[in-house]
Amino acid sequence: MMPPGRILLLVLVLLPPGPAAPCSPQPNATRFVCTEPTLRTFPAGLPRTTLAISVEFTALAALLPTALVPVPRLQELHLSSNLLATLPAALLRPVPALRVLDLTNNLLLDLPTDIFISNEHLQHLVLRGNRLRALRPAWFQHLPRLLWLDLGANALAEVPPEVFHPLHSLRSLDLSHNLLAALPPGALAGLRALEQLDLEGNRLLTLPPASFAPAPALRLLFLQDNELRELPARIFLPLRHLRVLDLARNRLRALELPPRAPGPALELDMSGNPWDCGCALLAMLRRVAPRVTAAADTRCASPAHRRGQEVAALSGAGDTGCEHKGDGQHPPGP
Repeated sequence: MMPPGRILLLVLVLLPPGPAAPCSPQPNATRFVCTEPTLRTFPAGLPRTTLAISVEFTALAALLPTALVPVPRLQELHLSSNLLATLPAALLRPVPALRVLDLTNNLLLDLPTDIFISNEHLQHLVLRGNRLRALRPAWFQHLPRLLWLDLGANALAEVPPEVFHPLHSLRSLDLSHNLLAALPPGALAGLRALEQLDLEGNRLLTLPPASFAPAPALRLLFLQDNELRELPARIFLPLRHLRVLDLARNRLRALELPPRAPGPALELDMSGNPWDCGCALLAMLRRVAPRVTAAADTRCASPAHRRGQEVAALSGAGDTGCEHKGDGQHPPGP
Protein backbone atom coordinates (compact mmCIF):
# COMPACT_ATOMS: atom_id res chain seq x y z
CA MET A 1 0.00 0.00 0.00
CA MET A 2 1.34 3.44 -0.96
CA PRO A 3 2.14 5.78 1.95
CA PRO A 4 -0.33 8.74 2.34
CA GLY A 5 2.40 11.31 1.70
CA ARG A 6 3.27 9.83 -1.68
CA ILE A 7 -0.44 9.67 -2.60
CA LEU A 8 -0.82 13.40 -1.85
CA LEU A 9 2.28 14.22 -3.90
CA LEU A 10 0.95 12.19 -6.82
CA VAL A 11 -2.40 13.98 -6.66
CA LEU A 12 -0.70 17.38 -6.70
CA VAL A 13 1.39 16.41 -9.70
CA LEU A 14 -1.61 15.16 -11.64
CA LEU A 15 -3.85 18.14 -10.88
CA PRO A 16 -4.10 20.69 -13.73
CA PRO A 17 -2.21 23.91 -13.06
CA GLY A 18 -4.20 26.81 -11.58
CA PRO A 19 -4.91 30.01 -13.46
CA ALA A 20 -1.81 32.03 -14.30
CA ALA A 21 -1.38 35.47 -12.79
CA PRO A 22 -2.95 38.07 -15.08
CA CYS A 23 -0.57 39.66 -17.56
CA SER A 24 2.60 37.74 -16.80
CA PRO A 25 5.72 39.30 -18.38
CA GLN A 26 7.62 37.38 -21.04
CA PRO A 27 11.41 37.03 -20.85
CA ASN A 28 13.44 39.34 -23.13
CA ALA A 29 10.33 41.11 -24.42
CA THR A 30 10.56 44.79 -25.40
CA ARG A 31 6.84 45.57 -25.01
CA PHE A 32 4.46 44.70 -22.20
CA VAL A 33 0.68 45.14 -22.57
CA CYS A 34 -1.98 44.46 -19.94
CA THR A 35 -5.66 45.42 -20.04
CA GLU A 36 -6.89 42.96 -17.40
CA PRO A 37 -9.76 44.67 -15.51
CA THR A 38 -9.00 42.78 -12.29
CA LEU A 39 -5.33 43.80 -12.10
CA ARG A 40 -4.70 45.73 -8.85
CA THR A 41 -0.90 45.73 -8.55
CA PHE A 42 1.72 46.79 -11.04
CA PRO A 43 3.25 43.69 -12.66
CA ALA A 44 6.57 42.49 -11.27
CA GLY A 45 9.30 40.64 -13.11
CA LEU A 46 9.46 42.88 -16.19
CA PRO A 47 12.67 42.21 -18.14
CA ARG A 48 15.37 44.88 -18.49
CA THR A 49 14.78 44.78 -22.25
CA THR A 50 11.37 46.45 -21.83
CA LEU A 51 11.02 49.64 -23.89
CA ALA A 52 7.24 50.18 -23.71
CA ILE A 53 4.64 49.40 -21.04
CA SER A 54 0.87 49.63 -21.43
CA VAL A 55 -1.16 48.92 -18.31
CA GLU A 56 -4.58 50.34 -19.13
CA PHE A 57 -8.25 49.82 -18.22
CA THR A 58 -7.35 48.01 -14.99
CA ALA A 59 -8.10 48.43 -11.28
CA LEU A 60 -4.57 49.72 -10.60
CA ALA A 61 -4.89 52.34 -7.84
CA ALA A 62 -1.31 52.81 -6.61
CA LEU A 63 2.30 52.49 -7.71
CA LEU A 64 5.38 51.87 -5.61
CA PRO A 65 8.29 54.33 -5.95
CA THR A 66 10.42 51.40 -7.19
CA ALA A 67 7.92 50.11 -9.77
CA LEU A 68 10.10 51.10 -12.74
CA VAL A 69 13.53 50.26 -11.32
CA PRO A 70 13.66 46.94 -13.27
CA VAL A 71 13.14 48.71 -16.65
CA PRO A 72 15.82 51.45 -16.94
CA ARG A 73 15.56 51.56 -20.75
CA LEU A 74 11.84 52.36 -20.77
CA GLN A 75 10.76 54.85 -23.44
CA GLU A 76 6.95 54.67 -23.32
CA LEU A 77 4.65 54.34 -20.31
CA HIS A 78 0.89 54.14 -20.92
CA LEU A 79 -1.22 54.09 -17.76
CA SER A 80 -4.55 55.40 -19.03
CA SER A 81 -7.96 54.50 -17.63
CA ASN A 82 -6.84 53.18 -14.27
CA LEU A 83 -7.66 54.35 -10.73
CA LEU A 84 -4.47 56.25 -9.90
CA ALA A 85 -5.07 59.12 -7.47
CA THR A 86 -1.42 59.90 -6.67
CA LEU A 87 2.05 59.16 -8.04
CA PRO A 88 5.26 58.70 -6.03
CA ALA A 89 7.73 61.55 -6.45
CA ALA A 90 10.52 59.12 -7.38
CA LEU A 91 8.48 57.02 -9.81
CA LEU A 92 10.11 58.25 -13.04
CA ARG A 93 13.69 58.74 -11.86
CA PRO A 94 14.83 55.22 -12.87
CA VAL A 95 13.68 55.84 -16.50
CA PRO A 96 15.59 58.89 -17.82
CA ALA A 97 15.06 57.78 -21.44
CA LEU A 98 11.26 58.08 -21.14
CA ARG A 99 9.72 59.80 -24.16
CA VAL A 100 5.98 59.14 -23.81
CA LEU A 101 3.87 59.27 -20.64
CA ASP A 102 0.10 58.80 -20.90
CA LEU A 103 -1.98 59.14 -17.72
CA THR A 104 -5.34 59.80 -19.38
CA ASN A 105 -8.51 59.16 -17.37
CA ASN A 106 -7.20 58.54 -13.89
CA LEU A 107 -8.10 60.25 -10.60
CA LEU A 108 -5.05 62.48 -10.18
CA LEU A 109 -5.66 65.60 -8.07
CA ASP A 110 -2.04 66.74 -8.13
CA LEU A 111 1.47 65.64 -9.08
CA PRO A 112 4.67 65.82 -7.02
CA THR A 113 6.56 69.03 -7.70
CA ASP A 114 9.73 67.35 -8.97
CA ILE A 115 8.22 64.27 -10.61
CA PHE A 116 9.79 65.07 -14.02
CA ILE A 117 13.19 66.19 -12.74
CA SER A 118 15.00 63.27 -14.46
CA ASN A 119 12.97 63.19 -17.70
CA GLU A 120 14.52 65.76 -20.00
CA HIS A 121 13.88 63.48 -23.01
CA LEU A 122 10.10 63.41 -22.49
CA GLN A 123 8.29 64.42 -25.70
CA HIS A 124 4.62 63.50 -25.13
CA LEU A 125 2.85 64.12 -21.81
CA VAL A 126 -0.87 63.37 -21.54
CA LEU A 127 -2.74 64.22 -18.34
CA ARG A 128 -6.22 64.49 -19.88
CA GLY A 129 -9.28 63.45 -17.94
CA ASN A 130 -7.95 63.73 -14.40
CA ARG A 131 -8.90 66.06 -11.53
CA LEU A 132 -6.01 68.53 -11.60
CA ARG A 133 -6.98 71.89 -10.11
CA ALA A 134 -3.73 73.81 -10.51
CA LEU A 135 -0.62 73.87 -12.68
CA ARG A 136 2.74 73.84 -10.94
CA PRO A 137 5.53 75.67 -12.82
CA ALA A 138 8.07 73.19 -11.43
CA TRP A 139 6.51 70.39 -13.50
CA PHE A 140 7.77 71.98 -16.71
CA GLN A 141 11.23 73.17 -15.63
CA HIS A 142 13.06 70.08 -16.92
CA LEU A 143 11.20 69.25 -20.14
CA PRO A 144 13.06 71.10 -22.92
CA ARG A 145 12.16 68.49 -25.56
CA LEU A 146 8.43 68.27 -24.83
CA LEU A 147 6.41 68.45 -28.06
CA TRP A 148 2.89 67.52 -26.96
CA LEU A 149 1.16 68.52 -23.71
CA ASP A 150 -2.46 67.52 -23.10
CA LEU A 151 -4.09 68.96 -19.98
CA GLY A 152 -7.65 68.76 -21.26
CA ALA A 153 -10.70 67.71 -19.24
CA ASN A 154 -9.35 68.59 -15.80
CA ALA A 155 -10.54 71.21 -13.29
CA LEU A 156 -8.00 73.96 -14.02
CA ALA A 157 -9.34 77.40 -13.13
CA GLU A 158 -6.26 79.43 -14.09
CA VAL A 159 -3.01 79.37 -16.00
CA PRO A 160 -0.13 80.94 -14.05
CA PRO A 161 1.79 83.56 -16.08
CA GLU A 162 4.77 82.08 -17.92
CA VAL A 163 4.08 78.61 -16.52
CA PHE A 164 4.97 77.09 -19.91
CA HIS A 165 8.00 79.32 -20.54
CA PRO A 166 10.60 76.49 -20.41
CA LEU A 167 8.77 74.48 -23.10
CA HIS A 168 10.60 75.96 -26.08
CA SER A 169 10.01 72.88 -28.25
CA LEU A 170 6.27 72.51 -27.58
CA ARG A 171 4.15 72.08 -30.73
CA SER A 172 0.72 71.26 -29.27
CA LEU A 173 -0.97 72.49 -26.07
CA ASP A 174 -4.44 71.27 -25.08
CA LEU A 175 -6.26 73.10 -22.29
CA SER A 176 -9.76 72.25 -23.49
CA HIS A 177 -12.70 71.45 -21.21
CA ASN A 178 -11.34 73.05 -18.06
CA LEU A 179 -12.74 75.91 -15.95
CA LEU A 180 -10.69 78.78 -17.39
CA ALA A 181 -12.51 82.12 -17.26
CA ALA A 182 -9.46 84.13 -18.33
CA LEU A 183 -5.91 83.86 -19.62
CA PRO A 184 -3.33 86.11 -17.99
CA PRO A 185 -1.00 88.20 -20.13
CA GLY A 186 2.02 86.06 -20.84
CA ALA A 187 0.20 82.74 -20.46
CA LEU A 188 1.86 81.54 -23.68
CA ALA A 189 5.25 83.15 -23.06
CA GLY A 190 8.11 81.07 -24.40
CA LEU A 191 6.00 78.99 -26.79
CA ARG A 192 7.48 80.26 -30.05
CA ALA A 193 7.29 76.80 -31.66
CA LEU A 194 3.63 76.23 -30.72
CA GLU A 195 1.51 75.23 -33.71
CA GLN A 196 -1.73 74.03 -32.10
CA LEU A 197 -3.62 75.52 -29.15
CA ASP A 198 -6.93 74.11 -27.92
CA LEU A 199 -9.01 76.18 -25.48
CA GLU A 200 -12.36 74.67 -26.39
CA GLY A 201 -15.07 74.30 -23.77
CA ASN A 202 -13.85 76.69 -21.09
CA ARG A 203 -15.51 79.83 -19.66
CA LEU A 204 -13.45 82.49 -21.41
CA LEU A 205 -15.16 85.89 -21.58
CA THR A 206 -12.39 87.72 -23.43
CA LEU A 207 -8.63 87.49 -24.03
CA PRO A 208 -5.73 89.89 -23.42
CA PRO A 209 -4.79 91.94 -26.52
CA ALA A 210 -1.35 90.29 -26.87
CA SER A 211 -2.47 86.75 -25.98
CA PHE A 212 -1.02 85.12 -29.09
CA ALA A 213 2.00 87.36 -29.71
CA PRO A 214 4.37 84.90 -27.95
CA ALA A 215 3.22 82.08 -30.27
CA PRO A 216 3.59 83.39 -33.84
CA ALA A 217 3.88 79.86 -35.31
CA LEU A 218 0.28 78.96 -34.41
CA ARG A 219 -1.51 77.19 -37.25
CA LEU A 220 -4.53 75.72 -35.46
CA LEU A 221 -6.46 77.65 -32.81
CA PHE A 222 -9.60 76.28 -31.15
CA LEU A 223 -11.75 78.70 -29.10
CA GLN A 224 -15.19 77.18 -29.62
CA ASP A 225 -17.74 76.67 -26.85
CA ASN A 226 -16.60 79.50 -24.59
CA GLU A 227 -18.41 82.69 -23.56
CA LEU A 228 -16.43 85.17 -25.64
CA ARG A 229 -18.37 88.39 -26.15
CA GLU A 230 -15.63 90.57 -27.59
CA LEU A 231 -12.09 90.12 -28.83
CA PRO A 232 -9.45 92.88 -28.78
CA ALA A 233 -8.72 94.50 -32.13
CA ARG A 234 -5.74 92.96 -33.92
CA ILE A 235 -5.53 90.03 -31.48
CA PHE A 236 -4.95 87.61 -34.38
CA LEU A 237 -2.57 89.90 -36.29
CA PRO A 238 0.64 88.12 -35.14
CA LEU A 239 -0.67 84.80 -36.46
CA ARG A 240 0.52 84.97 -40.07
CA HIS A 241 0.60 81.16 -40.37
CA LEU A 242 -2.91 80.52 -39.04
CA ARG A 243 -4.77 77.87 -41.05
CA VAL A 244 -7.67 76.84 -38.78
CA LEU A 245 -9.63 79.12 -36.43
CA ASP A 246 -12.68 77.83 -34.57
CA LEU A 247 -14.85 80.44 -32.83
CA ALA A 248 -18.10 78.48 -32.91
CA ARG A 249 -20.76 78.88 -30.23
CA ASN A 250 -19.56 81.98 -28.45
CA ARG A 251 -21.31 85.37 -28.14
CA LEU A 252 -19.27 87.36 -30.62
CA ARG A 253 -20.75 90.14 -32.70
CA ALA A 254 -17.61 91.48 -34.40
CA LEU A 255 -14.37 90.00 -35.69
CA GLU A 256 -11.03 91.10 -37.09
CA LEU A 257 -8.77 88.57 -38.84
CA PRO A 258 -5.12 88.81 -39.90
CA PRO A 259 -4.38 89.57 -43.57
CA ARG A 260 -4.61 86.59 -45.86
CA ALA A 261 -1.32 84.73 -46.03
CA PRO A 262 0.01 82.92 -49.10
CA GLY A 263 -1.25 79.36 -49.44
CA PRO A 264 -4.60 77.79 -48.60
CA ALA A 265 -7.39 79.98 -47.28
CA LEU A 266 -8.01 80.17 -43.55
CA GLU A 267 -10.56 77.58 -42.44
CA LEU A 268 -12.95 79.52 -40.20
CA ASP A 269 -15.83 78.24 -38.09
CA MET A 270 -17.77 81.21 -36.74
CA SER A 271 -21.13 79.49 -36.40
CA GLY A 272 -23.45 79.94 -33.44
CA ASN A 273 -22.57 83.59 -32.74
CA PRO A 274 -24.87 86.65 -32.92
CA TRP A 275 -22.98 88.45 -35.70
CA ASP A 276 -23.50 92.10 -36.51
CA CYS A 277 -23.46 91.96 -40.29
CA GLY A 278 -22.52 95.57 -40.82
CA CYS A 279 -20.11 96.78 -43.44
CA ALA A 280 -17.03 96.27 -41.25
CA LEU A 281 -17.58 92.51 -40.86
CA LEU A 282 -18.56 91.95 -44.49
CA ALA A 283 -15.62 93.97 -45.83
CA MET A 284 -13.20 92.06 -43.61
CA LEU A 285 -14.52 88.70 -44.81
CA ARG A 286 -14.20 89.80 -48.43
CA ARG A 287 -10.66 90.98 -47.87
CA VAL A 288 -9.41 87.89 -46.01
CA ALA A 289 -11.62 85.44 -47.96
CA PRO A 290 -11.64 82.61 -45.41
CA ARG A 291 -13.28 79.26 -46.10
CA VAL A 292 -16.29 79.53 -43.80
CA THR A 293 -17.37 76.14 -42.48
CA ALA A 294 -20.83 75.44 -41.03
CA ALA A 295 -22.12 78.30 -43.19
CA ALA A 296 -25.77 77.35 -42.66
CA ASP A 297 -25.33 77.94 -38.91
CA THR A 298 -23.44 81.21 -39.35
CA ARG A 299 -26.12 83.88 -39.47
CA CYS A 300 -26.64 87.55 -38.79
CA ALA A 301 -28.32 88.76 -35.61
CA SER A 302 -28.22 92.40 -36.67
CA PRO A 303 -28.95 94.81 -38.30
CA ALA A 304 -32.66 94.08 -38.44
CA HIS A 305 -32.90 93.90 -42.23
CA ARG A 306 -30.23 91.17 -42.32
CA ARG A 307 -31.28 89.16 -39.30
CA GLY A 308 -31.27 85.44 -40.04
CA GLN A 309 -29.31 85.72 -43.31
CA GLU A 310 -26.19 83.63 -43.86
CA VAL A 311 -23.02 85.63 -43.26
CA ALA A 312 -21.08 83.83 -45.99
CA ALA A 313 -23.76 84.57 -48.58
CA LEU A 314 -23.75 88.26 -47.71
CA SER A 315 -19.96 88.58 -47.77
CA GLY A 316 -19.90 87.01 -51.22
CA ALA A 317 -22.76 89.11 -52.60
CA GLY A 318 -21.98 91.70 -55.23
CA ASP A 319 -24.01 94.54 -53.74
CA THR A 320 -24.55 94.83 -50.00
CA GLY A 321 -24.96 98.59 -49.89
CA CYS A 322 -21.57 98.96 -48.22
CA GLU A 323 -20.09 100.73 -51.21
CA HIS A 324 -21.63 103.95 -49.89
CA LYS A 325 -19.79 106.08 -47.39
CA GLY A 326 -21.23 105.98 -43.92
CA ASP A 327 -20.16 105.11 -40.43
CA GLY A 328 -18.33 101.99 -41.59
CA GLN A 329 -20.83 99.71 -39.91
CA HIS A 330 -24.10 100.03 -41.81
CA PRO A 331 -25.00 101.82 -45.04
CA PRO A 332 -26.63 105.21 -44.56
CA GLY A 333 -30.40 105.37 -44.57
CA PRO A 334 -32.34 107.01 -47.39
